[in-house]
Parts: sequence; structure tokens; C-alpha cells
Amino acid sequence: MHWSADGNAYTVPEPNGLTSIDIRSGRKSVILPKEKLNKPGTQQSMPVTDFAFTPDSAQVLIFTNTARVWRYNTRGDYYLVDRKSGVARPVGKSRPAQSLLYATLSPNGRSVAYVSEHNLFVEDVATGKAVQLTTDGTRKRINGTFDWAYEEEFGCRDGFRWSPDSKQIAYWQIDATKIPDYLMLNTTDSNYSYTVPVEYPKVGVSPSPARIGVVAATGGKTNWLPIPGDAQQHYLTRMAWLPKANTLIVQQLNRKQNESIVFVCNPATQAVTPIHTESNNTWIDVKSRWNDDDPSGWEWLDDGKSFVWVSEKDGWRHIYKVTTDGKKETLLTPGDYDIETISLIDEPGNQVYFIASPKNTNQRYLFRTSLDGKGKAERVTPGDLVGTHDYAISPTGKLARHSFTNYYTPNVREWVSLPDHTPVNKDESIAERMKPVDKSNVSFFKLTTDDGVSLDGWMAKPVDFDSTKKYPIVFYVYGEPAATTVNDVFGTGQNRLFQGDMAKAGYLYVALDNRGTPNLKGAEWRKSIYRKIGRLNIRDQAMGARKLFSQHDYIDTSRVAVWGWSGGGSTTLHLLFQHPDIYKTGISIAAVGNQLFYDNIYQERYMGLPQENREDFVAGSPITYAKNLKGNLLYIHGTGDDNVQYDNAEVLINELVKYNKQFQMMPYPNRSHGIYEGEGTTLHLRTLYTNYLLKNCPPGAR
Repeated sequence: MHWSADGNAYTVPEPNGLTSIDIRSGRKSVILPKEKLNKPGTQQSMPVTDFAFTPDSAQVLIFTNTARVWRYNTRGDYYLVDRKSGVARPVGKSRPAQSLLYATLSPNGRSVAYVSEHNLFVEDVATGKAVQLTTDGTRKRINGTFDWAYEEEFGCRDGFRWSPDSKQIAYWQIDATKIPDYLMLNTTDSNYSYTVPVEYPKVGVSPSPARIGVVAATGGKTNWLPIPGDAQQHYLTRMAWLPKANTLIVQQLNRKQNESIVFVCNPATQAVTPIHTESNNTWIDVKSRWNDDDPSGWEWLDDGKSFVWVSEKDGWRHIYKVTTDGKKETLLTPGDYDIETISLIDEPGNQVYFIASPKNTNQRYLFRTSLDGKGKAERVTPGDLVGTHDYAISPTGKLARHSFTNYYTPNVREWVSLPDHTPVNKDESIAERMKPVDKSNVSFFKLTTDDGVSLDGWMAKPVDFDSTKKYPIVFYVYGEPAATTVNDVFGTGQNRLFQGDMAKAGYLYVALDNRGTPNLKGAEWRKSIYRKIGRLNIRDQAMGARKLFSQHDYIDTSRVAVWGWSGGGSTTLHLLFQHPDIYKTGISIAAVGNQLFYDNIYQERYMGLPQENREDFVAGSPITYAKNLKGNLLYIHGTGDDNVQYDNAEVLINELVKYNKQFQMMPYPNRSHGIYEGEGTTLHLRTLYTNYLLKNCPPGAR
């Protein structure tokens, strides 16, 4: 969705072409008909993945024919389409097909920059003449974009920025030449197997050196910023041009990610001035935690004289206003609560809109407060809609697409005016259109473990539940700092891998959020897991299960299963291995078997450096406890997983074999972390999962 400049309409691809929709009237206007979206020389329509208009709206930059790079479809073809004539000209015509990434129009609309095969190019919109800005790009020397770890763990993807005057481009260069390759093995796509190398910095390996350079849009020598420090011991996580100056702002994190320095850099004079510093005894989150829609941007105020920043330094995730000279900092959201994300900065209205939920951390609501720090946070979301809300707010802050859900209400949307939160069209309001489930089998609860830790949870009970009988229980887990499982959204209590309905089959289905999960409960809650992944979270889960058992006689403790994916797969292994007296059956998918095998950015952020505290990594790894397996284990992993790589599975298998521990294993050839590629894969996975659960944790009341 792309907003109009006045915020009263938006443009989206529709079957008839690019269509502008007026929010208040609902009137549609086709601004680029489908017949002008044909691939040049054919009658074949180009599927539009994304688009951008030149400032004069005369041409549209179309992104199409996309392909995955790691997790996202960011590589493909671009065309400039003249809206009047319908002529479509390929961008990067001399480059290989489907090789362009992040094509971006200059602020003046006269040029477009893009990355192809690890090099940066600029092309004239009018003539199509291209200039190659970098020539040293290789698979391991990456210009204008990022390696696997930066993208996955910092949310960094597009790695270049146009200057406000359209004359220069600042870009990252990642040097992964010293990073060892992980060799994935493809054994199915040819008669002979072949390796697929991934430059993957595992924990304990120094980061890929990153530097930022500035080059003229017409080409020439790159001017590298002299940012202080050892490039192999820090990260450059954010960078942007100041709005009205030829200077840059850059965030640097040290390797442990517990020290942040923000620099203002002048490429012409080579002056690099630190203007904001912060340190923590655990870690500091980057912007992708609180604004993943634009993890690389910057929220400027006062024409670049100040900016908005988020920090947990007082124990809560709060919004600050910081002057660009670093001399003044103003707390905008005081109080014992966390913000989750920033929705919009309405500078003309002196307001910042943000998502928070001070009273129930499983829900989300829209708030706003003043940008001068003199106001008090005001809840904008009406009080009668209890659950989880999301907003896409227009640039002017006057209109918003409002989405609402809770555990018994499927997601529903409406357009509202702000700040009064009045539906634009009453007949299409959420109040008129939402369809709650008549009787939900899901309930939320809190319990306090014998350690004194309060945990949030939900339970989905079987159909025709009878409290005098005993039912098997299945725990769904994640448990690490990347995600939560206890959220008031529709779909809670449903298991997408189970074929059929768990409630009708006769299972209790439960989730708990332990300490260390990213709930809005303050920094102490989230960061108590530092150096304790695989221990603290596992104890909380096990102690929570024990408490639940003590509270409900209808739980059959002889039929207890647990499952999870990725970090949840690791948690599943830990629970099965460390607490075999509680968990009898486990299904673990794509798990980290050995923490020393995962990437350095994630693992070192939450666990420290193995060179300093290797014992924590060992104590937090499932393979350390594999010898304790007593119950039933189904382990599933894709051999083409470039995230949690297949070596995690094989070291775990070796450890289980060593101690004669019997288990069931399913490797999916060449499937990635999501295990969905290939005909029949999803159905096979669901069938495998369901049959194993039915056999080893039989359903139904007894």
C-alpha cells in the first residue's frame, strides 16, 4: 500500500492495474491500466510486487519477477513505465535477468540506483544510461546490501541511501572474505551432489567487517567514512542522511551489542563526531525490534535538528527526543510500561503515535503523546474493543487503516479518522462487521511458579470438556528472546500442524511465556535470560507445567507432549531432555542442537562471547542433555536450512546414538528453515506430526 501525499488515498495493485482508492468516498481510479503493465514485446502482464512513482508522477518504477534472497523476495526485475505512452523500459537492461535488488529512485526522480551481483549501479531515468559505481563486488564482498547475518538479525536489507540533493550515494560494504562458508549439500537436483556455500559467521567468529562509503552518483572514487574502532569487533546497524545537509548519521554497536554509539559524519571533511552513547550490562536492541517496517531509516524532527530514539535504559522501552548535536534528550513516554512500536510521528500536530499495552501485555492498543515531552500518554483505541489492534496511519496522521482481533474474533479492518478514532464509513466499521466465535474453547490465565515467577498462558480445552475426567496435554513452546506465544489474537489455541481439530480429538492445548520472551513487561523480564538461554527459560516452562498440573486434576500427567519450531524446537529438546519426568513426548522442528553452531549476531547478543563464557553455551545446548532422553522424540529438519543449519541435527543424532537413545528422525531434502518447498511437503509434514502425536500421546478423556 502506497499513500498519496495528502494522506487521503492510497494506491495498490488490482486486477485492472494500479488503482488509487479514496478512503472517505471509496472511489477507485485506475492510474496505470493493466494493458500498460505488459512485459515489453509481449501481451503478458507483469505481476506487480512493488512500485514507486517519480516525483512528477509521469513514470512508475515496477518491481516484478521476484526471487528469494534468504527469507524475502528481494531480487527480481524492474521496469520504468511511462504512464502516458505505456512504454515499459527495463532497468538494468545489461544486467542478468532477475538480478536487481532494491532499485530506488533519487529524490529528484532523475535517476534510479540498484544493486546487481553485489555491485551498485545508477541509471538515468530519461536515457537508460547506466554508471557502475562499484566494481569489486563478489559473493563475499557485498556492496549496497548485506550478508545473511546482518539481514536476519538486524533487519538490514537495502544497503544504500541517496543524498537529499540526489548527487551522492552512501552505501555499506560488507567484507565476508574471512567468514567461513557453511556448505549445504544438494543431493537431489542433479546426478551428482553439489555444495551450496553460505557465508555464515557462527558464534565465536568475528563479525564481517562493515564500512560505509560515499560516492558521487555520476561515479568515481568512494570516500570511506573513518568511523573509529576495529571493524571486526563492531557492527554498523543504521545509517541515514541528515534531511538538509550532506552529512550522515550512523549507529555503531560493539560486538557484544551492549554499547551503542551514534555518530554524525561529514564525508567532505572526514569529521566523525559521537553525539549519543548508551551501554547496558546485557544487550541493546536495534531498530528492527521496535520498527521492523523500516529498520534502516531515521525519524527526524525539526528539519534534522533532532530525532526520535528508543531506549530501555530506565528499565522500560521508551521513546526519547534527542538533538542532533547530542546536547539534549527528552523522555516522551515516562512511566512503568513499554512501547512496542512507533506508528507515526505527526510533527505538525506535535504528536507521536505508538503501540503499547500497559495493563495487559498480551494485547496491543494505539496511544499518542506530545513530541515536546510535556504531555501524558493518551489511549486512542476505544476501550470497548479488547484485544490486539494494528494501525497503518496516513502521513498526515488524519486517517488510519485499523485492524482488530482477539482470541475469539477473526481479524477485521476498518478506516478511521484520527485522533477521534471515528469510522470513516459506519456501515463498514468493525462494530458492524466483526464476527466473534460464539463459544471459544480458549481461556487466558496467570500462574505463579514455586520460584515466585508469574507466567502468562492460554489453554484450549477439548470439546465437551468434563472436569471429572483426565485429558492429555500438549504444550506449544518458543521460549527465546525472538518471539512470544501468549498473544490475544485469533488463531490462539489452534495448531496448524495438526490434521483436524485438537479440541475435537480430545487434547488440552497450552502455551506459557517464560522470562526472556519479548513481552511488554520491562527490560528486567526480557533480559533476565542473558547468558541463560537453555536454562532459565527451560526451568520457567517446567515449573509452570508443574504448577498447572497441581491446579487441575483433569490433566493426565502420563500423557504430556511438547512441540516447537526453531527456538521452540530447541526448547522442546531441552524440556524432553532436562525434565523427562514431566514431558513424555516431544516433536522438535529445525532446532538449534548446539548453540556454538548458530550465528554470531543472535547468539552473542543474548549469550556473550564463547571465548569468555563458553560454559554458558555448553550448559544452554540441547546436546549436553541428550543422554537423559526417556520419552518419545520426533526430530525434523530441512537439509537445506540456511538459518539453523543441518549440522545441528547431525551432532544431536550423534549424541543420541552415543547413549543408545532411540528416536524418530525426518530430514526433508533441500528444504529451508520453513520446510515448505517442494510438492506435497506441507501435507507430509502435517501428516507426520499428527500421526506421531496420536500414537505417542493418545487423545481423549479417560
